[in-house]
Amino acid sequence: MTKTRVAAIGAGSWGRNHVRNLANLPEAELVAVCDLSEDRRNAVKRQYPGVHVTADHSEALDMAEAAVIATPATSHAELALAAIERNLPVLVEKPFALSVREAESIADASEAKGVPVVTGHLLLFHSAIERLGQLIDEGELGDLYYLYSQRVNLGQVRPDENALWSFGPHDVAVALELLGDAPISVAAQGKSYLQPGIEDVVFMNMEFASGIMAHVQMSWLDPHKERRLTVVGSEKMVVFDDMQSREKLKIYDKGVDRPPDYASYGESLSIREGDIAIPRIPNAEPLAAELRHFIAVANGTATSRTPASNGVEVVRVLEGASRSLAAGGTAVNLVSS
Repeated sequence: MTKTRVAAIGAGSWGRNHVRNLANLPEAELVAVCDLSEDRRNAVKRQYPGVHVTADHSEALDMAEAAVIATPATSHAELALAAIERNLPVLVEKPFALSVREAESIADASEAKGVPVVTGHLLLFHSAIERLGQLIDEGELGDLYYLYSQRVNLGQVRPDENALWSFGPHDVAVALELLGDAPISVAAQGKSYLQPGIEDVVFMNMEFASGIMAHVQMSWLDPHKERRLTVVGSEKMVVFDDMQSREKLKIYDKGVDRPPDYASYGESLSIREGDIAIPRIPNAEPLAAELRHFIAVANGTATSRTPASNGVEVVRVLEGASRSLAAGGTAVNLVSS
């Protein structure tokens, strides 16, 4: 098997997971790791003695056939463009960029050079989310009404991005994927309790042209650790709970029925309580699945499931939510006039 030579740019708290997976993927050869931290570089050298380690991203990119970027988001656009300029297929971690302008510059370069991009929207490669998407596509849930997610924790407080940009890309990407559409408006409210100007808690609402509403709660200042998504349809409801080790997806045969003929309005609605189904979901690491897909894209044997355009749409929602935050929660129109 011919292996794809990959450079990992960034070996921090999340980048090191990319390094670990790339070092173990049969389809990939991890040839270089770049990080600005001397301590992290030394740690990579000890763990992977055969890998070239450097603080110079150009040096790492010049050794590779593909690149993974998992650095702070402020550098994503610069590094992605550097990879594309070298004709290297590139995976860019979330958030894809910190503005629509930056995101579009990556997308434009990708299209102009014909270089594929994979946006690091990890949950789209989660087996449970993939199964949930199948249920929706097959009409198992009926007409979708609304969905809401909770991504909260008493966890790492970030000095360089707020809870919206740290957590929001996950749930926005999932909502857009499941609904097959982009929202027409977004509204967000939040508060900065620990650091001035950096919201620790954010509540965001997205409205879609279909009438579907999506709500996201994000916080790193919360007594609970929750990673949960609830989708409510006319026929069934589904809960995805990523904190569960095994039963991550539960399908509730619950709803409100309206019989075709009824004597009065009060008799027109009836609660339906059915069974709860727990499908068997493969216990596969989403990051490994994402990276295998990226290598296939880099090899030309697959088309990117999350191209640069996907990253642009998610950043468009986050940028709109940021404007709404600054305006005290006023809804922001996302439809171009």
